[in-house]
Amino acid sequence: MALSPDLYFLPAVPEDWRMRLRALAAAQASPEAWAESIALAGFALNFTQASALDTIVHRLFTTVPEDLLSTTPERLAVLSSATTTHLLPSLRVSALRRGIWLDTWENDYGLYHQAVLDRDTPLEAFAPTAVLFSLDAEHATRGISACRVLTEAEQQKESLLAMLEALWARSVERFGAQVLQQTLLPRLPETLGGNEHCNPGSAAAHLRAINEALRPRTAAAGVGLVGLDVRAATDGLAAWFNPALWFKSKQEINPAAAPMFGELPLRQIAARKGKVAKCCVLDLDNTLWGGVVGDHGINGIVVGQGSAEAESFSAIQAYAASLRRRGILLAVCSKNDESVARRAFEENPNMTLKAGDFAAFVANWEDKPSNLRRIARELNIGLDSLVFVDDNPFERDLVRQTLPMVFVPELPEEPALIPAALSDAGCFESLALTVEDFDRAGLYAPERRMPDLTDPSTDLPAYLASLGMTMKWGNVDDASRARVTQLINKTNQFNVTTRRYTEAQVKAMEADETGFCLHFRLLDRFGDNGLIGVVIGRLGAAATIEIDSWLMSCRVLGRQVEEAMLNVVVAEAAARRARRVVGVYLPTERNGMVAELYPRLGFAPLSADETGRTFVLELDAFTPHTPPIQAERIA
Repeated sequence: MALSPDLYFLPAVPEDWRMRLRALAAAQASPEAWAESIALAGFALNFTQASALDTIVHRLFTTVPEDLLSTTPERLAVLSSATTTHLLPSLRVSALRRGIWLDTWENDYGLYHQAVLDRDTPLEAFAPTAVLFSLDAEHATRGISACRVLTEAEQQKESLLAMLEALWARSVERFGAQVLQQTLLPRLPETLGGNEHCNPGSAAAHLRAINEALRPRTAAAGVGLVGLDVRAATDGLAAWFNPALWFKSKQEINPAAAPMFGELPLRQIAARKGKVAKCCVLDLDNTLWGGVVGDHGINGIVVGQGSAEAESFSAIQAYAASLRRRGILLAVCSKNDESVARRAFEENPNMTLKAGDFAAFVANWEDKPSNLRRIARELNIGLDSLVFVDDNPFERDLVRQTLPMVFVPELPEEPALIPAALSDAGCFESLALTVEDFDRAGLYAPERRMPDLTDPSTDLPAYLASLGMTMKWGNVDDASRARVTQLINKTNQFNVTTRRYTEAQVKAMEADETGFCLHFRLLDRFGDNGLIGVVIGRLGAAATIEIDSWLMSCRVLGRQVEEAMLNVVVAEAAARRARRVVGVYLPTERNGMVAELYPRLGFAPLSADETGRTFVLELDAFTPHTPPIQAERIA
C-alpha cells in the first residue's frame, strides 16, 4: 500500500455515507444531529466529501452550538502569502472529527503581515485562539537568486526568521493565541542537483535552510511546527503541489491534499485542549507477532529475524517501545490465556517488548470493549485517552461502535506498514516532551498503585503512612514551565476549571506577584512521582485570592495530596494579606470527580448558575489539614 495524503488510517467511507449526509441536511439542530456530524467526519473523507459535510454542518448550525460542545470553541486564523480558502473546510472537518467547533479566518491575499501588526483589523475582531502562519515557497525565497555569496543568502534567511519571530510574539501579545508555523513546501527546482547547497543563489537550498532553522527557533519560542516538508517527503511532492494550480490560482497546497493538511494543525490544537492519547492498547496475535500463540506455541509465533514477516513484527514492537520511552503507556488487550500470553514475552528470545513494559495486561476471553473499560479504570485514565491497535477488522469496528471515544486507527494488512500508519494517524501528537514524559511508564508500575479501597481489609491510613510521602512545591519557573503547561493542557479529570494556557501565558502569570503560580512534586518510598499538580491563584477584589486553576495527576489520587496542596494555597494567600480564598468548579464531561472537592476541603457554597458553582473559604476559620505528607518548599 503506497502512502498518500489521503486519510487511509481512518475507516473507509461507507456506502451509505452520502445518504446519511442528505438526512443530516434535512434534520434540525439537535444533540443527535451534532453527534451524527461528528460520526460522518470520522471516515477517510476526500476533499469533495469534507467540503460537502462542512457546508451542511454550518448550514445546520448557524451559530456555535455551545450547549452541545464538550469543549470550548476554537477560532483559527490562517495567515498566508498564498490562497488558502480551499483548505478551510478540511480544517473545520478535522476539528469536527475531534468534537471541536472551529471557526476560521484568513487574511486578504498576501496581507498576513499587516493583519497581525495593524490595529483595528478584522483579525482583532475575530480574536483568534490559534494562529497558523503558512508562507509559500516563492514568497519566502523572493530575491534569493540575486545572492552571489553565501553570507548574503544567510542574511536573507535571518531577516525572514526575525520577521516571523516578531509575528509570533505579536500574536501571543495581542491575542494570547496558540501559534503554529508551517514549514515551507520543498517545491522549488534545483539547478546543481546533489550539490545545490554550493550555490549561494539557489532558492531550493535557501528553502531547505529555512526549514532546518525553523525547528530550533519554533521550539525556543514555544511555537508549534506543522511539518509540511516531512509530509511531502513521505507522500511525494506531486501529491501536495500542482504547478498548474499554483499559476492559475496561487493554491500552493493541492486540494487533494487538503484533508491531510487539515489534520496537521488540528492535532496540535486538540492537544492543547487536552485531547491527547495517553495509552496505546495493543492486541497480540497477528498484531505484535505473527500467528496465534495458543495454537503455534510460544516459540512458534513469528517475530525477530530470519524472514521479512518476522522483522516486520519486530519493527512494530520497536515502535511501541519507542512510544513507551517518550511517555506513552502501553497496555495489552487480547483474547488469549493470560499465562500463555505473558510467558510469550518472557520466554521467546526474539521479543523486543517484555511483559513489564505494559502498564496494564488484560488477556482473557471477554469482549474487547469490556476489557478496554477495565484498562481505563486500572490506569485511572479516560477512555478517550486510549488508542486501540488490532489487526482484526471485526474487533476494530466493534470498539468503534461501542466506544466511539476510543481512537481506533485503520491498519494496513501488511504488518511492515503498521508503524507508518500509526505515525501518519497522529495518534500520539504532543506539544512538547518533558523529563516526566520519559519517566512516566515507571510511574504506572503495579507496585506504585493504590491498594483496592473496596477491599474491607485495606488499612488505608497505615498504607499511606508507610509511603513516606514528601510534597515539594514552589513557584513555576524556567525549569518547570514546560511540564506545568503540559499538565494544564492534558489534565481532564482532576481539574476544577479545565482552563488551557500556552507556555507564554503561563510565563506571564508567573510574573504577577499579586497572585501565585505554583507547581507540586510528590516523592515516596518508590521514588519521585514527578510534577503532579498545579494551582494558579489571582488576587481579586476585597482581599480575595481566586483560584483560577487547580489540577492534579490522577495517578496520585487517594493519597490526600489535595489536602496538603490546600495548606500551601492558604499560606500563600495569607502571605498576600488575603482574607478568603474563592474557588470555582466548572463542570465538563470528564471532571465530575472534583465536583465536591471544595466542600470536602471545607469551602462553603457561595453561588451557582448554569456554568458552574463558586465556593469560599474564610482564612480566619481555616484549620490546616494533617495529611501523612511532609511539605517542603523548593528554594
